[in-house]
Amino acid sequence: MKLDTPDEVRWIARTLEEAGYDTWAVGGAVRDGLRGARTADWDFATLARPNQVRRLFRKTVPLGIDHGTVGVLDRKGVMHEVTTFRKDVDTDGRHAVISFADRIEDDLARRDFTINALAWHPLREVLLDPYDGRGDLEAGVLRTVGVPEERFAEDYLRVLRALRFAGRFDLRIHPDTWAALVASAPELVRLSPERIREELVKVLGGTAPPSRALALYRASGATEVVYPELHALDDALWERTLAVVDALSPASEWLRMAALLAPVGHPDPRADEPSPDDVRGLRAADPIAARAVVRAMAVLSRLRVSNRQLDQVSGWVAEGLEPPVLETGAERRRWLARVGPERLDGYLRLWQARHRVDPSLADPAPLARALREEVAAGPPLKVGDLAVTGRDLIALGHRPGPWFGEVLEGLLELVLDDPARNERDELMPILTERAARAAGSA
Repeated sequence: MKLDTPDEVRWIARTLEEAGYDTWAVGGAVRDGLRGARTADWDFATLARPNQVRRLFRKTVPLGIDHGTVGVLDRKGVMHEVTTFRKDVDTDGRHAVISFADRIEDDLARRDFTINALAWHPLREVLLDPYDGRGDLEAGVLRTVGVPEERFAEDYLRVLRALRFAGRFDLRIHPDTWAALVASAPELVRLSPERIREELVKVLGGTAPPSRALALYRASGATEVVYPELHALDDALWERTLAVVDALSPASEWLRMAALLAPVGHPDPRADEPSPDDVRGLRAADPIAARAVVRAMAVLSRLRVSNRQLDQVSGWVAEGLEPPVLETGAERRRWLARVGPERLDGYLRLWQARHRVDPSLADPAPLARALREEVAAGPPLKVGDLAVTGRDLIALGHRPGPWFGEVLEGLLELVLDDPARNERDELMPILTERAARAAGSA
């Protein structure tokens, strides 16, 4: 057999080999090459130690020197990870203590699954496949290297990696591997939130339907451990949720995250439900959406996402997956003012995905057109868009106070009803009268 190996990959391998260091291409590029897919993400395992690698190449990045990894920039400026052969000395289910090894076979022996324990020699054009990963790929099977129980116990993240790989490549998990995986799922609590999050984000951002991996999350018991809010969904709602997630583009994993979390407000209504009008400054569409926002924020906070991502996703969740009824221009402008026009594209895509899953629902296309037309017209949607400002109140002789905002918000209500009124000559008399009244009662 022969893999289509780029010239730059052969150049890196040749540089190391001519210096006396055995070097192999490893990882996803080899696996994907066997599947007939091309990738630019070629990584290497080598006998050379990190300092030796850095001496051989002019442009390098110390990605993980302590773990043997150096980033090497090829002649086109593409970075490749070059890692010294390694073997595990000790593991605790979360991290491994490693030492450098002298043979590629030792390095492959520590890999998680047979489809990842492959090495290709770019110069000799030889495939090293000691665990029949190529056979498993052809058979559509995911299997651990060695004893499954031992392999998962070395690093419980491999439970989630197994589910992701099985979903991504549409593989059947070998019965022995599946049994060990299910038994290991309760140990996922030992993993850091960041590692758990990254696996989910990779599932949601992949080109394969996320439902394949997420269905395995549920079947294995992983959701019960790491995402109990999702585990609480009944089977019908879970299946519908996965269908909506699949219907969205992989280009926006965070929009898919919103679709995944939007239904979590359904189960287990509680006496201490949040107010629909007061959920972290968001105004939720209904009590179910209000509960969903609180629970979604709990998931996202637990995963330690950025504040920007938390606000973005919770904002989408707050509106649910079905479009509101907005029959007039004023209603549409008030809705846009409340949710923010910057979120509009996400809402439209969520509604369209939900409609594709259930065409019996109202077609969101007419509302989408009307909302886009409103945004294109550029109406005032926030106080800062008004033709008058707080400086005008000061110029009228008033001292700044909380009532400034109340007066300006009142004017915004007027121009949301009729954007044509957002003219200084129109608003100044109203501002003067309302300011005098507000100042007198302050």
